[in-house]
Amino acid sequence: MIGKLKGVVDTVAEDHLILDVHGVGYLVHCSARTLRDLPRTGEAASLVIETHVREDMIRLYGFGSEAERDWFRLLLTVQGIGSKIALAVLSTLRPSELAQAVTLADKTMIARAQGVGPRVATRIVTELKDKVPGGGLSADMGLPAIAGDAAIVGEGGPVADAISALVNLGYGLPQANTAVAGAMRAAGEAATTETLIRLGLKELAK
Repeated sequence: MIGKLKGVVDTVAEDHLILDVHGVGYLVHCSARTLRDLPRTGEAASLVIETHVREDMIRLYGFGSEAERDWFRLLLTVQGIGSKIALAVLSTLRPSELAQAVTLADKTMIARAQGVGPRVATRIVTELKDKVPGGGLSADMGLPAIAGDAAIVGEGGPVADAISALVNLGYGLPQANTAVAGAMRAAGEAATTETLIRLGLKELAK
């Protein structure tokens, strides 16, 4: 199985590119965001690859980071979500933004993706909310595992700081995520770290 490709950008289309690796052109499907971030035609590029093998075809999906690839895999576990919708979500939301949306059950944010309506967005939030925090996934996916890791809302943001504080107090990451999500709903997006910690502790005490 192909896990990574390094080569030269040959051709870029609407939903894929051809990557020239030592004279062999690999057709790789990507999100619009990954395609936008590619170097120019003729320049070197490296992509993390997800290989799907069927009886009648082999299809390669390319990502700019392992975090994006991991979210692609997670999205495909949601009922009714195929590669096209998964790539549409990743075209609209960065891994950290998707982590935020799932953690805070922000269906509206996910529904911004092309082809994703309210029902699909609800399924994504419902089916992934427990998988992400407790699934042993890295902080690169936008979920802080310990204090100081990447924030859910920007590096060092109030949400991540509040979650880290609750984890340092001895609460598990899934519990801390859920508590701060509830605090965010109560206090709003402008809430400070101190407010989120205080409200989060109240959520944990329920």
